[in-house]
Amino acid sequence: MPQSYSGLYYHIIRTKDRHTQILDEIFSRLGEYIGGTISGEGGKLLAYGGMPDHMHLLISLGREHVIADVVKKIKASSSKWMHETFPGMHSFSWQAGYGAFTVSPSIIPNTRKYIANQKEHHRQRTYREELITFLKEYGVQYDEKWLSDKDAV
Repeated sequence: MPQSYSGLYYHIIRTKDRHTQILDEIFSRLGEYIGGTISGEGGKLLAYGGMPDHMHLLISLGREHVIADVVKKIKASSSKWMHETFPGMHSFSWQAGYGAFTVSPSIIPNTRKYIANQKEHHRQRTYREELITFLKEYGVQYDEKWLSDKDAV
Protein backbone atom coordinates (compact mmCIF):
# COMPACT_ATOMS: atom_id res chain seq x y z
CA MET A 1 0.00 0.00 0.00
CA PRO A 2 2.01 2.96 -1.23
CA GLN A 3 -0.32 5.46 0.47
CA SER A 4 0.39 3.99 3.95
CA TYR A 5 3.22 5.38 6.06
CA SER A 6 4.69 4.61 9.44
CA GLY A 7 7.64 5.51 11.60
CA LEU A 8 7.94 2.82 14.25
CA TYR A 9 10.91 2.80 16.60
CA TYR A 10 11.48 0.18 19.30
CA HIS A 11 13.87 -0.16 22.19
CA ILE A 12 14.31 -3.90 22.74
CA ILE A 13 15.98 -5.48 25.76
CA ARG A 14 17.20 -9.08 25.52
CA THR A 15 18.81 -11.44 27.99
CA LYS A 16 19.10 -15.08 28.99
CA ASP A 17 19.21 -16.35 32.57
CA ARG A 18 21.42 -13.40 33.54
CA HIS A 19 24.57 -15.36 32.59
CA THR A 20 27.62 -13.46 31.38
CA GLN A 21 27.48 -14.71 27.79
CA ILE A 22 28.30 -11.76 25.56
CA LEU A 23 32.02 -11.18 25.91
CA ASP A 24 33.47 -7.78 24.97
CA GLU A 25 35.37 -9.21 22.01
CA ILE A 26 32.14 -10.72 20.64
CA PHE A 27 29.70 -7.92 21.47
CA SER A 28 30.34 -5.65 18.47
CA ARG A 29 30.32 -8.54 16.01
CA LEU A 30 27.03 -9.78 17.46
CA GLY A 31 25.55 -6.29 17.16
CA GLU A 32 26.65 -6.03 13.54
CA TYR A 33 25.23 -9.46 12.76
CA ILE A 34 21.90 -8.53 14.36
CA GLY A 35 21.93 -5.31 12.32
CA GLY A 36 22.26 -7.38 9.15
CA THR A 37 19.36 -9.59 10.23
CA ILE A 38 17.17 -6.56 10.88
CA SER A 39 18.18 -5.04 7.55
CA GLY A 40 17.33 -8.30 5.80
CA GLU A 41 13.88 -8.05 7.32
CA GLY A 42 13.47 -4.52 5.94
CA GLY A 43 14.18 -2.69 9.19
CA LYS A 44 17.17 -0.75 10.47
CA LEU A 45 19.36 -1.10 13.55
CA LEU A 46 19.90 2.41 14.90
CA ALA A 47 21.93 1.51 18.01
CA TYR A 48 23.01 -1.46 20.09
CA GLY A 49 24.76 -1.81 23.38
CA GLY A 50 24.49 -3.43 26.75
CA MET A 51 26.36 -5.55 29.20
CA PRO A 52 27.77 -9.08 29.09
CA ASP A 53 24.45 -10.39 30.39
CA HIS A 54 21.95 -8.39 28.31
CA MET A 55 21.65 -6.39 25.12
CA HIS A 56 19.73 -3.28 24.11
CA LEU A 57 18.67 -2.63 20.52
CA LEU A 58 17.12 0.50 19.02
CA ILE A 59 15.46 -0.43 15.76
CA SER A 60 13.12 1.06 13.20
CA LEU A 61 10.54 -1.09 11.46
CA GLY A 62 8.04 -0.58 8.69
CA ARG A 63 4.29 -0.88 8.88
CA GLU A 64 4.28 -4.50 7.74
CA HIS A 65 6.41 -5.76 10.64
CA VAL A 66 5.19 -7.55 13.74
CA ILE A 67 7.62 -6.96 16.61
CA ALA A 68 7.27 -10.52 17.94
CA ASP A 69 8.19 -11.97 14.54
CA VAL A 70 11.22 -9.70 14.17
CA VAL A 71 12.48 -10.53 17.67
CA LYS A 72 11.99 -14.24 16.98
CA LYS A 73 14.05 -13.93 13.78
CA ILE A 74 16.79 -11.98 15.61
CA LYS A 75 16.98 -14.58 18.37
CA ALA A 76 17.03 -17.60 16.04
CA SER A 77 19.54 -16.25 13.54
CA SER A 78 21.91 -14.73 16.11
CA SER A 79 21.92 -17.89 18.25
CA LYS A 80 22.75 -20.01 15.21
CA TRP A 81 25.45 -17.54 14.14
CA MET A 82 27.00 -17.51 17.64
CA HIS A 83 27.14 -21.31 17.75
CA GLU A 84 28.68 -21.56 14.28
CA THR A 85 31.10 -18.64 14.61
CA PHE A 86 32.20 -19.23 18.21
CA PRO A 87 32.12 -22.98 18.93
CA GLY A 88 33.01 -22.32 22.57
CA MET A 89 29.72 -20.43 22.92
CA HIS A 90 27.55 -23.55 22.53
CA SER A 91 25.51 -22.55 25.60
CA PHE A 92 24.60 -19.12 24.14
CA SER A 93 20.87 -18.57 23.85
CA TRP A 94 18.23 -15.92 24.33
CA GLN A 95 15.38 -16.13 26.79
CA ALA A 96 11.89 -16.75 25.40
CA GLY A 97 10.67 -13.35 26.60
CA TYR A 98 11.86 -9.84 25.79
CA GLY A 99 11.04 -6.22 26.50
CA ALA A 100 9.98 -4.00 23.61
CA PHE A 101 9.15 -0.36 24.17
CA THR A 102 8.16 2.21 21.58
CA VAL A 103 10.34 5.29 21.21
CA SER A 104 9.22 8.70 20.01
CA PRO A 105 11.42 10.17 17.24
CA SER A 106 12.09 13.16 19.50
CA ILE A 107 13.90 10.98 22.07
CA ILE A 108 15.92 8.81 19.67
CA PRO A 109 19.11 10.79 20.45
CA ASN A 110 18.58 10.26 24.20
CA THR A 111 17.84 6.57 23.66
CA ARG A 112 21.03 6.17 21.63
CA LYS A 113 22.98 7.83 24.46
CA TYR A 114 21.28 5.61 27.05
CA ILE A 115 22.18 2.47 25.10
CA ALA A 116 25.77 3.63 24.53
CA ASN A 117 26.28 4.33 28.25
CA GLN A 118 25.15 0.97 29.64
CA LYS A 119 28.36 0.27 31.56
CA GLU A 120 28.15 3.57 33.40
CA HIS A 121 24.41 3.21 33.88
CA HIS A 122 24.73 -0.24 35.49
CA ARG A 123 27.18 1.00 38.07
CA GLN A 124 24.18 2.70 39.64
CA ARG A 125 21.24 0.44 38.75
CA THR A 126 20.80 -3.31 38.41
CA TYR A 127 19.25 -4.94 35.37
CA ARG A 128 16.15 -5.75 37.43
CA GLU A 129 15.82 -2.12 38.55
CA GLU A 130 16.27 -0.99 34.95
CA LEU A 131 13.58 -3.36 33.72
CA ILE A 132 11.10 -2.37 36.42
CA THR A 133 11.68 1.29 35.57
CA PHE A 134 10.82 0.62 31.92
CA LEU A 135 7.74 -1.42 32.83
CA LYS A 136 6.46 1.33 35.14
CA GLU A 137 7.22 4.15 32.68
CA TYR A 138 5.26 2.36 29.96
CA GLY A 139 2.41 1.30 32.24
CA VAL A 140 3.07 -2.41 31.68
CA GLN A 141 1.58 -4.69 34.32
CA TYR A 142 3.94 -7.40 35.50
CA ASP A 143 4.18 -10.21 38.01
CA GLU A 144 7.14 -10.11 40.41
CA LYS A 145 7.67 -13.87 40.03
CA TRP A 146 8.80 -13.31 36.44
CA LEU A 147 11.31 -10.65 37.44
CA SER A 148 13.79 -12.83 39.31
CA ASP A 149 17.35 -12.65 38.00
CA LYS A 150 16.94 -16.00 36.26
CA ASP A 151 13.60 -15.09 34.68
CA ALA A 152 14.06 -11.44 33.73
CA VAL A 153 12.69 -10.24 30.43
